[in-house]
Amino acid sequence: MELGLSLGSNRGDRIANLRKAHRALLEIADARAVVRSPLYETEPVDVRPEFQHLKFLNSVLILETEHTAKAWLTWIGEIEDRLGRERDKGDRNAPRDIDIDIIFAGGGLIDSGGLTVPHPRWAERRFVVQPLADVRPHLILPGMKTTVSDLLVNLPGADELVQLQEDW
Repeated sequence: MELGLSLGSNRGDRIANLRKAHRALLEIADARAVVRSPLYETEPVDVRPEFQHLKFLNSVLILETEHTAKAWLTWIGEIEDRLGRERDKGDRNAPRDIDIDIIFAGGGLIDSGGLTVPHPRWAERRFVVQPLADVRPHLILPGMKTTVSDLLVNLPGADELVQLQEDW
């Protein structure tokens, strides 16, 4: 199945953090990279005022895998921990070296065991929708009636993203 992941970093060497995460994800058993979006610098969303200046670097990675989304959730947590992710129980949007979210897993809908797929807020976040539209413009995720690229047209915040690098 195809697995769509959103990668982000807003602390430390952001590009190095994303590269390390990319390599670590490809070390998982059968993972095969299909495509990776350009890299975008984005404004932080839903962060406390003191962190508003810490811009994110974001990208989307599409993998081919035979493993379940639940298995990937566990591996992603381990990778985030290994790469320095600190989890602030009081602030889920605190700055982070790395953040990896599952956007979609094949055509499935999942809502169990702490995992919701497609990601519950993906369609509201230009920092996910734009890079996903770059690599899968005609994709219609479960629960949606429109393609990713059509969704992007009506999404506010176009001026909040700056494409930095095609190949990182």
